[in-house]
Amino acid sequence: MLSNIRVVLVGTSHPGNIGSTARAMKTMGLSNLYLAEPRVEPDGQSIALAAGASDILKNLTQVDSLQEAIADCSLVIATSARSRTLDWPMLDPREAGIKLSAQSVDGPVAIVFGRENHGLSNEELQKCNYHVAIPANPEYSSLNLAQAVQIICYETRVAHLAQEQAGIAVEQEAYPLSEDLERFYVHLESTLTKTGFVIKNHPGQVMIKLRRLFSKARVEASEMNILRGILTSIDKKLDK
Repeated sequence: MLSNIRVVLVGTSHPGNIGSTARAMKTMGLSNLYLAEPRVEPDGQSIALAAGASDILKNLTQVDSLQEAIADCSLVIATSARSRTLDWPMLDPREAGIKLSAQSVDGPVAIVFGRENHGLSNEELQKCNYHVAIPANPEYSSLNLAQAVQIICYETRVAHLAQEQAGIAVEQEAYPLSEDLERFYVHLESTLTKTGFVIKNHPGQVMIKLRRLFSKARVEASEMNILRGILTSIDKKLDK
C-alpha cells in the first residue's frame, strides 16, 4: 500500500531539498516521488543529502504540471497554511495520514508540497480534495520542505502500521480520479454557461465555490456519473 502513496513536489528550486525529501520518504517506507515542473534537476548535492536514498532519486517521475502528477489519483491532499480566502476542507497531519493510508489500498493517492518560497497557487490548491496544515509554533512556523515531508510521511506510516496490525481490510468507496474530476468541472462550467448561470467573461467566484462544495461532499465515482448524466440531459435540452 505504501507504494501507492505518491509524494509530489511542485516547482522545487533547490536540488538539496529533493535529496532531503527522498531521505525523509525512505525512512518512513515511501518510495514514489514525483517532481512537477521542477526548476532544478537532481544533482550531486541531491544524492549527498539523500544519504542512502538515491534509489528514490533514480526512480522518480518528472512531469510538466501538478495535474499530470495527480491525474490517476483518487485522493489528493495539499499542504497549505490555513487561508481565509480559500476555505477548503482541512485536515491535521494525523487525519491526512489516516486517509492516505486507508485509500492507498485501492490505488494511487498523493500528498502535494508546494514551492519553497510561496507554496502552491490557489489554482493548484483547488485541484486537491483536502488541505493539510501542520500546527507549528505560531511564533515561528518556518518548516523547511524536507521537515514538512517527514511529518506527513511519519503520520502516514503510523496509520499504515496501525491498519496492518489490526488486520482489517478497510473498505473504501470508489472515488473519481483527479482527471475525471477536472473533466466534470469543465462540463459543469460549460453547462452553467449555456444556461446563463455563469457569465463567460465574468465568472466571478462561482466555480471556485462549486469546487469547494464538491470537495467537502467528497463525491463518489457512481455519484459523479449521475451528475455527469444530469449535465448531459440539460445539454441535450438546451441544444434543441
